[in-house]
Amino acid sequence: MLNLNDLHFFAQAVDSGGFAAAARRLGCPKSTVSKRVAALEAALGAQLLHRSSRNFTLTDVGRDVYDHASAAMIEAEAAEMVVQRKLAEPSGIVRITASVPNAQFRLAHRLPELARRYPKLKIQLHVTDRFVDLVQDGFDIAIRSHFEPLPDSDLVQRRMSEDPITLVAAPSYLVERGEVATPEALSEHDGLMSTMTAKVWRLSDARGHTVEVAPQPRLHADESVPLLKAAEAGLGIVCLPELISAEAIREGRLVRLLPAWTAGSVMTTILTPHKRGQLPAVRAVIDFLLQKATADTRPTA
Repeated sequence: MLNLNDLHFFAQAVDSGGFAAAARRLGCPKSTVSKRVAALEAALGAQLLHRSSRNFTLTDVGRDVYDHASAAMIEAEAAEMVVQRKLAEPSGIVRITASVPNAQFRLAHRLPELARRYPKLKIQLHVTDRFVDLVQDGFDIAIRSHFEPLPDSDLVQRRMSEDPITLVAAPSYLVERGEVATPEALSEHDGLMSTMTAKVWRLSDARGHTVEVAPQPRLHADESVPLLKAAEAGLGIVCLPELISAEAIREGRLVRLLPAWTAGSVMTTILTPHKRGQLPAVRAVIDFLLQKATADTRPTA
């Protein structure tokens, strides 16, 4: 029977893109990874990798072995977690990657509650707006926001929310500049724009009517917090997802304008590799985040 440790070293080498990166991830010498992969090839009697100073690629048979090795590692971890679940609450490391807005407005106030609920969990949150390959980079969960449905993939998708993008402004701005009665009136108001080239907002209502309006650009920023703070300071009107503006509206720092109109919506989805999503610790985190997302969307009395 094959040495499962050798399969583990092989899968880590492939996931990491090389022996050196795998050694750093595993905390062992590079020579150990190389020797264990060589031992696996010897046991199988087949070459699994084409490797040189510049290239590191799977052979055809190596690709098949990698698929089974990855599945075996997940099953081994699942077996360990099943025992842990029987003995105690979810435990272990769960690695999450999320965009900056999701980290700031969806996770920052939730993770302490998650940590208190499951004290044996260790959450590692990586915040970036760049695309992250969950499998290649070793993440258990990704939280991604998007305007169109995500393409089909091998990842399991769980929809967290769909947030309308609404117009908001500070009460002090409206006192100074007057109320906004129609979308067309926005052309007479200062706009806080979300990209450096944005000039118009495209608004629509529930009946399918659309209109493009061009406010007077007062400030451009491609990150949500500066736009939010500028709006709270009374600099102008801004389009933001409700997730971002909700707390400021509840506390009276902002008010919603033209409630019948939105500038589209943004969807947020949890993605996880299929087998990793079955691990008790990962599943506990996903269930917690979905539960909280549902609670956030319930109307308040």
